[in-house]
Amino acid sequence: MKQLPQHPTIPSTGSASPVMSRLLESTDWSATPLGPPGSWPPGLRLAISICLSSRFPMFLWWGPSLVNIYNDAYIPILGKRHPEAFGRPAREIWHEIWDVLGPEQVAVMERGEATWNERVLLVMERNGFTEETWFTWSYSPIHLEDGSIGGLFCACTEETASVLAERERDRLVREAQSAAQTLQAWFDNAPGFVALLRGPEHVFEMVNKSYYQLVGHRDVVGKAVRQALPEIIDQGFPHLLDEVRRTGKAFMGHSVGVKLQQQPGAPLIERYLDLVYQPVVDAAGNVAGIFAQGHDVTEQVHATAALRESDRRKDEFIAVLAHELRNPLAPIRQATHIARLARPEDDRRRNRALEIIERQLTHMTVLIDDLLDLSRISRGRLELRRARTELRTIVDSALESSLPALESKQHRLTVTLPEQPVHLDADPVRMAQVLSNLLTNAAKYTDPHGAIALEATVGHGQLRMTVRDNGIGLAPEDQQRIFGMFSQVRTALERAEGGLGIGLALSRGLVELHGGRIEAHSAGSGHGSEFIVTVPCDAGATAMPALPAATQHVAERARVLVADDNPDALETLALLLSSEGHDPHTAPDGERALDLARTLRPDVAVIDIGMPGMNGFDVARAIRAEPIGEQMVLIALTGWGQEQDRQRALASGFDYHCTKPVSIDDLLRLIDSPRPGARVPAPGAA
Repeated sequence: MKQLPQHPTIPSTGSASPVMSRLLESTDWSATPLGPPGSWPPGLRLAISICLSSRFPMFLWWGPSLVNIYNDAYIPILGKRHPEAFGRPAREIWHEIWDVLGPEQVAVMERGEATWNERVLLVMERNGFTEETWFTWSYSPIHLEDGSIGGLFCACTEETASVLAERERDRLVREAQSAAQTLQAWFDNAPGFVALLRGPEHVFEMVNKSYYQLVGHRDVVGKAVRQALPEIIDQGFPHLLDEVRRTGKAFMGHSVGVKLQQQPGAPLIERYLDLVYQPVVDAAGNVAGIFAQGHDVTEQVHATAALRESDRRKDEFIAVLAHELRNPLAPIRQATHIARLARPEDDRRRNRALEIIERQLTHMTVLIDDLLDLSRISRGRLELRRARTELRTIVDSALESSLPALESKQHRLTVTLPEQPVHLDADPVRMAQVLSNLLTNAAKYTDPHGAIALEATVGHGQLRMTVRDNGIGLAPEDQQRIFGMFSQVRTALERAEGGLGIGLALSRGLVELHGGRIEAHSAGSGHGSEFIVTVPCDAGATAMPALPAATQHVAERARVLVADDNPDALETLALLLSSEGHDPHTAPDGERALDLARTLRPDVAVIDIGMPGMNGFDVARAIRAEPIGEQMVLIALTGWGQEQDRQRALASGFDYHCTKPVSIDDLLRLIDSPRPGARVPAPGAA
């Protein structure tokens, strides 16, 4: 081969590595730890020349960062890592096996000890998948003129094919030495399927039980592959066997699809296999047969596909979430503009704009609450507030919530409840939420003037509540999938009128927390749906005693400190309190809030938690530590609404913990109340 022209600063490389010689010359070494070639020491130049002049796989690592330089013969070992591996630190290239290589290079670079490794197992990723490989290699130090070590030199050879072949050979020899009965017993108990094929027609000589299960218990022994399994002829498997016999090289396949017939005349069923066709060589060196071994990985392939589908549904869900959260912003912005432009005397237009804003904010709050509830259920963090509750109370609450959806399409609703009172040990709010979700879903996916029925029956200590409609119905494959997270039925998605599509997943979680179950039934698309909720109950018990009426507080003018780093939130809350007859004073951060509390001595302080600098917890603790905090009512107003957030707020000295956006009526009630002797959570607090 013609000698390549040399750059005056590039070491002589010989002709064995033309690819890497060109790469050596084209690399901008000044941008690497090695620096420009003109500054390279003679030891490095000599090592590069030896490496690139050899036809044996070699590489060298140079300097503290172990910059990698290798020859053409080493390229197949790198696989897809080439050419990015050239000139890069060794640890970045071989990060997954550095636990083996790292200590060895330390012995060479720091102590000058040469190493030798023979047929060592290395599990690496060099071609896009994890594989077991075996290598023999040696590391030798490269000394500089002053005696120090500048790098290391490695000559290596891959032994993977030899190791695998020898293992197969040794196993076959051992098996051949056993009696046929022992061999058959081994076959039958082997993990995965096993078959031994002999001759050019690949006649089945032995198969194990797993192989029989794979091919539908057909009688294949003594028959050629093409005769025993005719359905695989056009799928290429006989051709693969022919190639293994012709070349003497093993075939390895991962997740190979094959369509098999379990019974004569039955449809083909697709399976996925990890398989090996290993040639069996006789004493003369000829291929006498083929050893077929593998595993049915169909379930794993399906599980991987299910994960991909879950990711796809999650992406769709996120897109729907973004859409649903953006939707209310347009009418809110427009209504705000209308309210701003309305003339002083135009109360009707202003009130209409405010109604729109309030309705859209309520819609956004419901969306966020549903997301938080579903998250808490999935993590086992949602706690029920159980109470002895009458069924009719739950139904009335659910009907009140879902009535707008039912009336908007003029549906005909029928409600049938037991004549005797039915009592549940349940969270009445959550159970009403379940029924409301089912009724609202029925209203959405039923054409106008549809028929929807809510029916409750009791038997054997169980309450069975059924919501039935004559809407779009469910395909058989959707009747379980609709209860999953991030899952929506395509026909329903095309007709949906808003929402995140998580109502059924949330409902299932709430029902299961009550010790019940929820099921979906349908005769098919276009034939309506039926959702059945079953929970424990106590039928025929006496009516519950009436609860005492809530204590009424007469609103008095209160001096209120409001602290929030959001200027708009601060101003609007102060305006609301002023309009209700209170005397608000505002602070934009924690430090000013504490100063104002000391000078103003307010009756009530409404404090945001997430303020920069001194947060709400710090403010509450500081107030409680001084005499001014003995009678002051402290209300935490925050976007963090989980149970641990509430507990932290109460531990910091707050009397109440309210989650944004708080009901104004609830907040005013707390402001009008005296400080409780024992701190309790506010109604609706998380």
